[in-house]
Amino acid sequence: MNKYDKIRNFCRKFRIIIGILLIAAGVYTGIFWFYLGVIPLIVGLIDFCPICIFTKKCTPKNL
Repeated sequence: MNKYDKIRNFCRKFRIIIGILLIAAGVYTGIFWFYLGVIPLIVGLIDFCPICIFTKKCTPKNL
């Protein structure tokens, strides 16, 4: 596991947490934060990593 894989693992968890927090803030306040939170949540769940696409240094996932 190289440093880019470590960044990828951290970013995935971070995006999921941020997405959930933004959705919760939107539900609590009634403001449209909900829609802003859906994007990082979905990206985190599907494990999309822009760093890996641009650097091409991450270990490929086994599908």
